[in-house]
Amino acid sequence: MEVWTLRLLLTGILVFPAASIAAADSAAPPGLQKNVRFAEYSPLSRASELERRLFSPLQALRANEDIAQSGHEVREQSIDLAQEEFTVYVPPAMPGNGYALLVFVMPWASPALPWRRTEGLDKHGMIFVMAARSGNDANVLDRREPLALLAAHNIMLRYRIDPARVYVGGLSGGSRVAMRLALAYPDLFHGALLNAGSDPIGTAQIRLPPADLMHQFQEASRLVYLTGKDDVLNLDLDMHSRDSMQDWCVFDVSTLTIAWTGHEVVNAVAFRRGVDALEAHDRPSPEKLASCRRRYRQELDEKLHEVELLQAGDKMDQAAALLDAIDQRFGGLAAPRSLELAQPHDR
Repeated sequence: MEVWTLRLLLTGILVFPAASIAAADSAAPPGLQKNVRFAEYSPLSRASELERRLFSPLQALRANEDIAQSGHEVREQSIDLAQEEFTVYVPPAMPGNGYALLVFVMPWASPALPWRRTEGLDKHGMIFVMAARSGNDANVLDRREPLALLAAHNIMLRYRIDPARVYVGGLSGGSRVAMRLALAYPDLFHGALLNAGSDPIGTAQIRLPPADLMHQFQEASRLVYLTGKDDVLNLDLDMHSRDSMQDWCVFDVSTLTIAWTGHEVVNAVAFRRGVDALEAHDRPSPEKLASCRRRYRQELDEKLHEVELLQAGDKMDQAAALLDAIDQRFGGLAAPRSLELAQPHDR
């Protein structure tokens, strides 16, 4: 998976002004809706917000230095919604607290609903939305992620949505995008349905968000790994992903292995099981979280102190290398101290 930089958001990306959309009481009737267009932009899909949530502190610092040197201006919204289409499914009945919402990311460009039977969505009163032209060949940072965020934003404006039951999901490469969005946007997405695609977090490819978002992810996000029994490669990747979640104090996790299924979208029955599991939160106790956080906080403090000692001993190259390793492993959890230590020092 690529390491994203803000270079992807330079010249050629336009800013499109927000426009009003249909109010909730004039939304389309229940059922499947194709070629839906939205018009409202979200602050969550701005380039600066994507950077804050998806980049580590040193990644963002260096990307912005590159941009400043290039003389280019970063444009905040990378999507022209007037050119985008979405597929939406609305269940026949809305629950008392409002619909649930599942934003789904596919590995292919077509936004066709992958199931003829929709009992899983109907049972939970869950609206389903996905964007066209958001497959694995599309850029992650300036298309797939903002399209998912804009889909959620516009559906939440058109329909009465229970904000505690907003989820993101995907298949294969789309599932990996969904996992990143769940990690970076736990204040929007309260869980992720990961069908045949996942990665470890706290790596050079998937860096951790700022501490407030990471804590929210640990406390209130539900992850469901939904993979075919014959999809050996992704079952192995799921195991490594779940292990990393445990390391980073993410305990509200469920695993479903689907018989007679390979690397493919699961059938409607298995999808219903996945949605059932997504709604069955098993939140960890505050004591368990506090104990786990103390462990990695102690490790982080020790490594940051080691950087300080190396800098004090004028071992700047070693200090910089260790600081890069800290940035990769701890991401936003290391800020603001990691940024302070990255500032130039007089020899």
